[in-house]
Amino acid sequence: MKALAGKTAIITGGGRAVLSDGRSGSIGYGIATAFAKEGANLVITGRNVKKLEDAKEELERLYGIRVLPVQADINAGADNEATAKMVVEKTVAEFGGVDVLINNAQASASGVTLADHTTAQFDLALYSGLYAAFYYMKACYPYLVKSRGTVINFASGAGLFGNYGQCAYAAAKEGIRGLSRVAATEWAKDGINVNVICPLAWTAQLEQFEKAYPEAFKANVKMPPAGHYGDPEKEIGRVCVQLTMEDFKYMTGETLTLEGGMGLRP
Repeated sequence: MKALAGKTAIITGGGRAVLSDGRSGSIGYGIATAFAKEGANLVITGRNVKKLEDAKEELERLYGIRVLPVQADINAGADNEATAKMVVEKTVAEFGGVDVLINNAQASASGVTLADHTTAQFDLALYSGLYAAFYYMKACYPYLVKSRGTVINFASGAGLFGNYGQCAYAAAKEGIRGLSRVAATEWAKDGINVNVICPLAWTAQLEQFEKAYPEAFKANVKMPPAGHYGDPEKEIGRVCVQLTMEDFKYMTGETLTLEGGMGLRP
Protein backbone atom coordinates (compact mmCIF):
# COMPACT_ATOMS: atom_id res chain seq x y z
CA MET A 1 0.00 0.00 0.00
CA LYS A 2 1.25 3.49 -0.84
CA ALA A 3 2.34 5.50 2.20
CA LEU A 4 0.01 8.47 1.63
CA ALA A 5 -3.03 6.74 0.13
CA GLY A 6 -6.17 8.53 1.27
CA LYS A 7 -4.26 11.64 2.41
CA THR A 8 -4.74 15.12 0.96
CA ALA A 9 -1.99 17.67 0.38
CA ILE A 10 -2.33 21.33 -0.60
CA ILE A 11 0.69 22.54 -2.58
CA THR A 12 0.86 26.22 -3.47
CA GLY A 13 2.75 27.00 -6.66
CA GLY A 14 2.16 23.45 -7.87
CA GLY A 15 1.82 24.12 -11.59
CA ARG A 16 3.98 22.44 -14.23
CA ALA A 17 6.73 24.76 -15.53
CA VAL A 18 9.09 23.67 -18.30
CA LEU A 19 12.79 24.33 -18.79
CA SER A 20 14.18 25.53 -22.12
CA ASP A 21 15.27 21.96 -22.91
CA GLY A 22 11.73 20.65 -22.35
CA ARG A 23 12.28 19.05 -18.95
CA SER A 24 10.01 19.80 -16.02
CA GLY A 25 11.39 22.72 -14.05
CA SER A 26 9.24 23.42 -11.01
CA ILE A 27 9.88 22.60 -7.36
CA GLY A 28 6.12 22.66 -6.70
CA TYR A 29 5.47 20.16 -9.47
CA GLY A 30 8.36 18.00 -8.29
CA ILE A 31 6.80 17.91 -4.82
CA ALA A 32 3.41 17.12 -6.33
CA THR A 33 4.93 14.22 -8.27
CA ALA A 34 6.58 12.78 -5.14
CA PHE A 35 3.27 12.93 -3.25
CA ALA A 36 1.30 11.50 -6.18
CA LYS A 37 3.63 8.51 -6.35
CA GLU A 38 2.77 7.81 -2.70
CA GLY A 39 -0.96 7.90 -3.44
CA ALA A 40 -1.90 11.32 -2.03
CA ASN A 41 -4.69 13.35 -3.57
CA LEU A 42 -3.56 16.87 -4.37
CA VAL A 43 -4.79 20.42 -4.41
CA ILE A 44 -2.45 22.62 -6.43
CA THR A 45 -2.70 26.39 -6.61
CA GLY A 46 -1.11 29.06 -8.77
CA ARG A 47 -1.78 32.05 -11.00
CA ASN A 48 -1.37 30.29 -14.35
CA VAL A 49 -4.37 28.09 -15.16
CA LYS A 50 -2.66 26.27 -18.02
CA LYS A 51 0.27 25.20 -15.82
CA LEU A 52 -2.22 23.89 -13.25
CA GLU A 53 -4.28 22.03 -15.85
CA ASP A 54 -1.13 20.53 -17.41
CA ALA A 55 -0.06 19.31 -13.97
CA LYS A 56 -3.50 17.82 -13.26
CA GLU A 57 -3.61 15.95 -16.57
CA GLU A 58 -0.16 14.43 -16.20
CA LEU A 59 -0.37 13.54 -12.50
CA GLU A 60 -3.78 11.90 -12.78
CA ARG A 61 -2.80 10.01 -15.93
CA LEU A 62 0.51 8.73 -14.60
CA TYR A 63 -0.29 8.02 -10.96
CA GLY A 64 -4.03 7.40 -10.71
CA ILE A 65 -4.66 10.00 -8.02
CA ARG A 66 -7.06 12.94 -8.00
CA VAL A 67 -5.90 16.52 -8.48
CA LEU A 68 -7.92 19.65 -7.82
CA PRO A 69 -6.36 22.71 -9.51
CA VAL A 70 -7.41 26.07 -8.03
CA GLN A 71 -6.38 29.40 -9.46
CA ALA A 72 -5.38 31.58 -6.51
CA ASP A 73 -3.09 34.57 -6.08
CA ILE A 74 -2.16 36.20 -2.78
CA ASN A 75 -1.25 39.81 -3.61
CA ALA A 76 -1.31 43.33 -2.23
CA GLY A 77 -4.63 44.24 -3.84
CA ALA A 78 -6.71 41.18 -2.94
CA ASP A 79 -8.87 39.89 -0.09
CA ASN A 80 -6.18 37.36 0.73
CA GLU A 81 -7.82 35.79 3.75
CA ALA A 82 -10.87 35.05 1.59
CA THR A 83 -8.66 33.59 -1.15
CA ALA A 84 -6.96 31.15 1.22
CA LYS A 85 -10.29 30.18 2.80
CA MET A 86 -11.74 29.54 -0.66
CA VAL A 87 -8.91 27.14 -1.51
CA VAL A 88 -9.28 25.28 1.77
CA GLU A 89 -13.07 25.11 1.52
CA LYS A 90 -12.80 23.63 -1.99
CA THR A 91 -10.24 21.14 -0.68
CA VAL A 92 -12.50 19.99 2.14
CA ALA A 93 -15.54 19.80 -0.15
CA GLU A 94 -13.60 17.64 -2.62
CA PHE A 95 -11.52 15.45 -0.31
CA GLY A 96 -12.97 15.81 3.20
CA GLY A 97 -10.00 17.37 4.97
CA VAL A 98 -6.38 18.51 4.88
CA ASP A 99 -3.42 16.37 5.95
CA VAL A 100 -0.50 18.35 4.52
CA LEU A 101 0.04 22.02 3.68
CA ILE A 102 3.06 22.96 1.59
CA ASN A 103 3.66 26.68 1.13
CA ASN A 104 5.93 26.71 -1.89
CA ALA A 105 4.63 29.65 -3.96
CA GLN A 106 6.82 32.75 -4.17
CA ALA A 107 7.29 35.63 -6.60
CA SER A 108 9.96 38.32 -6.35
CA ALA A 109 12.04 40.89 -8.20
CA SER A 110 15.27 39.04 -7.46
CA GLY A 111 18.25 40.82 -8.99
CA VAL A 112 17.12 44.35 -8.08
CA THR A 113 19.37 45.92 -5.44
CA LEU A 114 17.97 47.21 -2.17
CA ALA A 115 18.58 50.87 -3.15
CA ASP A 116 16.62 50.37 -6.38
CA HIS A 117 13.82 48.24 -4.93
CA THR A 118 10.33 49.73 -5.13
CA THR A 119 7.55 49.33 -2.61
CA ALA A 120 5.56 47.38 -5.19
CA GLN A 121 8.46 44.95 -5.66
CA PHE A 122 8.83 44.55 -1.91
CA ASP A 123 5.08 43.92 -1.58
CA LEU A 124 5.23 41.32 -4.36
CA ALA A 125 7.65 39.18 -2.35
CA LEU A 126 5.97 39.68 1.02
CA TYR A 127 2.45 38.96 -0.15
CA SER A 128 3.18 36.01 -2.45
CA GLY A 129 5.44 34.38 0.14
CA LEU A 130 5.05 35.48 3.75
CA TYR A 131 1.41 36.59 3.72
CA ALA A 132 0.43 33.55 1.65
CA ALA A 133 1.99 31.19 4.22
CA PHE A 134 0.23 33.09 7.03
CA TYR A 135 -3.24 32.98 5.46
CA TYR A 136 -3.01 29.36 4.31
CA MET A 137 -1.75 28.21 7.70
CA LYS A 138 -4.62 30.00 9.45
CA ALA A 139 -7.21 28.58 7.06
CA CYS A 140 -5.85 25.03 7.29
CA TYR A 141 -5.31 24.94 11.05
CA PRO A 142 -8.73 23.51 12.11
CA TYR A 143 -8.34 20.66 9.62
CA LEU A 144 -4.70 20.01 10.45
CA VAL A 145 -5.73 19.64 14.10
CA LYS A 146 -8.18 16.90 13.10
CA SER A 147 -5.61 15.07 10.97
CA ARG A 148 -2.61 15.79 13.25
CA GLY A 149 -1.07 16.96 10.02
CA THR A 150 2.08 18.53 8.66
CA VAL A 151 3.10 21.98 7.42
CA ILE A 152 6.15 22.45 5.21
CA ASN A 153 7.13 26.00 4.38
CA PHE A 154 9.77 27.01 1.87
CA ALA A 155 12.48 29.53 2.67
CA SER A 156 15.83 30.15 0.97
CA GLY A 157 19.56 30.50 1.30
CA ALA A 158 18.96 34.07 0.08
CA GLY A 159 17.72 34.85 3.57
CA LEU A 160 20.22 32.68 5.43
CA PHE A 161 23.22 34.19 3.68
CA GLY A 162 22.06 37.65 2.52
CA ASN A 163 22.24 37.18 -1.24
CA TYR A 164 23.00 40.16 -3.45
CA GLY A 165 19.95 41.71 -5.13
CA GLN A 166 17.42 39.68 -3.16
CA CYS A 167 16.38 41.99 -0.31
CA ALA A 168 12.60 41.52 -0.58
CA TYR A 169 12.91 37.81 -1.35
CA ALA A 170 15.26 37.31 1.62
CA ALA A 171 12.98 39.32 3.92
CA ALA A 172 9.94 37.27 2.91
CA LYS A 173 11.79 34.00 3.36
CA GLU A 174 13.21 34.89 6.77
CA GLY A 175 9.73 36.02 7.80
CA ILE A 176 8.45 32.59 6.79
CA ARG A 177 11.09 30.95 8.96
CA GLY A 178 10.07 33.05 11.97
CA LEU A 179 6.39 32.34 11.37
CA SER A 180 7.12 28.63 11.09
CA ARG A 181 9.01 28.50 14.38
CA VAL A 182 6.14 30.20 16.21
CA ALA A 183 3.63 27.80 14.66
CA ALA A 184 5.84 24.86 15.64
CA THR A 185 5.77 26.06 19.26
CA GLU A 186 2.03 26.76 19.35
CA TRP A 187 0.83 23.75 17.35
CA ALA A 188 3.03 20.99 18.75
CA LYS A 189 0.34 20.21 21.34
CA ASP A 190 -2.04 19.51 18.42
CA GLY A 191 0.28 16.94 16.88
CA ILE A 192 1.09 19.25 13.95
CA ASN A 193 4.74 19.45 12.93
CA VAL A 194 5.93 22.55 11.07
CA ASN A 195 9.28 22.62 9.31
CA VAL A 196 11.12 24.72 6.74
CA ILE A 197 13.06 23.70 3.64
CA CYS A 198 15.65 25.87 1.87
CA PRO A 199 16.14 24.18 -1.52
CA LEU A 200 18.52 24.51 -4.42
CA ALA A 201 17.22 22.93 -7.61
CA TRP A 202 17.50 23.88 -11.27
CA THR A 203 14.10 25.35 -12.17
CA ALA A 204 12.47 27.46 -14.87
CA GLN A 205 12.45 30.32 -12.36
CA LEU A 206 16.21 30.02 -11.82
CA GLU A 207 16.74 29.82 -15.58
CA GLN A 208 14.79 33.07 -16.02
CA PHE A 209 16.79 34.67 -13.19
CA GLU A 210 20.02 33.87 -15.03
CA LYS A 211 18.77 35.52 -18.23
CA ALA A 212 17.23 38.61 -16.59
CA TYR A 213 19.92 39.39 -13.98
CA PRO A 214 23.20 37.70 -15.01
CA GLU A 215 25.31 39.65 -12.49
CA ALA A 216 23.09 38.75 -9.54
CA PHE A 217 22.87 35.17 -10.77
CA LYS A 218 26.66 34.89 -10.96
CA ALA A 219 27.03 36.36 -7.47
CA ASN A 220 24.49 34.01 -5.88
CA VAL A 221 24.21 30.72 -7.75
CA LYS A 222 27.17 28.36 -7.51
CA MET A 223 27.53 24.68 -8.28
CA PRO A 224 27.01 22.78 -5.00
CA PRO A 225 29.76 20.49 -3.63
CA ALA A 226 27.49 17.58 -4.58
CA GLY A 227 28.30 18.42 -8.20
CA HIS A 228 24.74 18.95 -9.40
CA TYR A 229 21.64 21.00 -8.69
CA GLY A 230 18.85 19.23 -6.84
CA ASP A 231 16.18 17.26 -8.61
CA PRO A 232 12.80 18.82 -7.68
CA GLU A 233 11.11 15.46 -7.21
CA LYS A 234 13.80 13.09 -5.97
CA GLU A 235 15.87 15.42 -3.81
CA ILE A 236 13.28 17.99 -2.68
CA GLY A 237 9.87 16.31 -3.02
CA ARG A 238 10.96 13.06 -1.41
CA VAL A 239 12.17 14.91 1.69
CA CYS A 240 8.77 16.61 1.92
CA VAL A 241 7.11 13.19 1.80
CA GLN A 242 9.31 11.96 4.65
CA LEU A 243 8.47 14.97 6.82
CA THR A 244 4.81 13.88 6.80
CA MET A 245 5.63 10.42 8.18
CA GLU A 246 5.29 9.36 11.81
CA ASP A 247 9.06 8.83 11.97
CA PHE A 248 9.53 12.61 11.66
CA LYS A 249 6.60 13.93 13.69
CA TYR A 250 8.84 14.74 16.69
CA MET A 251 10.93 17.04 14.50
CA THR A 252 9.33 20.47 14.33
CA GLY A 253 10.48 24.09 13.99
CA GLU A 254 13.59 23.07 12.06
CA THR A 255 15.16 24.46 8.88
CA LEU A 256 16.57 21.89 6.44
CA THR A 257 18.95 23.15 3.77
CA LEU A 258 18.67 20.90 0.72
CA GLU A 259 21.48 22.51 -1.23
CA GLY A 260 23.94 19.72 -1.93
CA GLY A 261 26.45 20.97 0.66
CA MET A 262 26.06 24.71 0.02
CA GLY A 263 23.80 25.37 2.99
CA LEU A 264 26.48 25.00 5.63
CA ARG A 265 25.80 27.18 8.65
CA PRO A 266 26.36 27.14 12.43
